[in-house]
Amino acid sequence: MELGVIGLGRMGRIVVDRVLDAGHDVVVFDIDEEAVADAAGAGATPADSIADVADKLGSEKRIWLMVPAGDPVDAALDELDGLVDSEDVVVDGGNSYFEDSVRRAESTDAAYLDCGTSGGPAGAELGFSLMVGGPQWAYEELTPVFDAVATGPDGHDRMGPAGSGHYVKMVHNGVEYALMQAYGEGFELLAEGRYDLDLEAVSRTWNNGAVIRSWLLELCEEAFREEGTDLGDVADRVEGGSTGTWTVQEALEQEVPVPLIYQALAERFGSRADDGRFSRRLANRLRYGFGRHEVPRR
Repeated sequence: MELGVIGLGRMGRIVVDRVLDAGHDVVVFDIDEEAVADAAGAGATPADSIADVADKLGSEKRIWLMVPAGDPVDAALDELDGLVDSEDVVVDGGNSYFEDSVRRAESTDAAYLDCGTSGGPAGAELGFSLMVGGPQWAYEELTPVFDAVATGPDGHDRMGPAGSGHYVKMVHNGVEYALMQAYGEGFELLAEGRYDLDLEAVSRTWNNGAVIRSWLLELCEEAFREEGTDLGDVADRVEGGSTGTWTVQEALEQEVPVPLIYQALAERFGSRADDGRFSRRLANRLRYGFGRHEVPRR
């Protein structure tokens, strides 16, 4: 299969590399010419514009957008207007708001797949978890690519119609907020409690057979190993919040109680007003662990 990839940031480049490794052809474009040249050096075909990507793909266009959510997605779609038709497929692999995905699916000439992507740059070697919304035929058409980008056939599925992929990813992120908060609070109690504990040793022990073992807990172990039990100079400031906000807003609309997710979101916003909470400092470092996000430091 031949795939066009627009957007060669951390995640976009991983998509390119995994699809190339699976034996598919890839045409790439990014506003960063060096990123295009680097991907070309890895075996991709370079393009100098979005229109050039469409031209190089020929009659069957399968295009993966990996650009920041919001206006950049609409800008890319505007440039594809008139270059794709109902037989083509466009995938939005970013963290778009699900209602925006519904709107885009209705206004785009091509079949539109909203693809929630989880795993982050740190999960590049294993592959991602992909939550896809949109037409069944388009999902099946892109299955070889999804197999390559995900952990394998079990790492992706069609969630439902347009918007459902990004909806599921939105709720996934809300759950992620709550899990990070729970680990943060537990380790804060251990750090401030009555024993002088080695938190790397605690997390390592928990990671071997305990009920609460998980990848996030492995990242706690990594954080304590690299930063120390007191987390060194990691700041009490947790960035992000858009997908958690969307999750809480949707819960309010659907009248579904999500107190843990709400509290985790509130803690994240609260971290920007004061300093000192250990749980927030750990959540800050965990975001580097799974997404290689910059770590604000004191």
